[in-house]
Amino acid sequence: MIRHIVLIRFRDDVPETRIAEIFADLHSIRDVLPGVLSITSGRSESPEQIERGFQHGFVADFTDWDALAAYQAHPDHRRVGDALIANAVGGLDGILVFDLAVKD
Repeated sequence: MIRHIVLIRFRDDVPETRIAEIFADLHSIRDVLPGVLSITSGRSESPEQIERGFQHGFVADFTDWDALAAYQAHPDHRRVGDALIANAVGGLDGILVFDLAVKD
């Protein structure tokens, strides 16, 4: 399984309702793309409070690297990605992506 972790620093002027819309659009990808096991998104609730401005994020689990590649190439992913970039602090600089192969 591949775990795709994305952290976002949204601009201060982006309302939570807009963030919820973007995440809802992201979640709809699971219904149209095979190999997506789950998508979880939201705002950090960490008691450590060391997010360094990355207050929102999501985790998407994929069956394998090929499923992640199909997701990355899919037009729905590109649309969500464009929305994330447009609303993040500094555009792409406000987004952190980490992909991890999860072993049994």
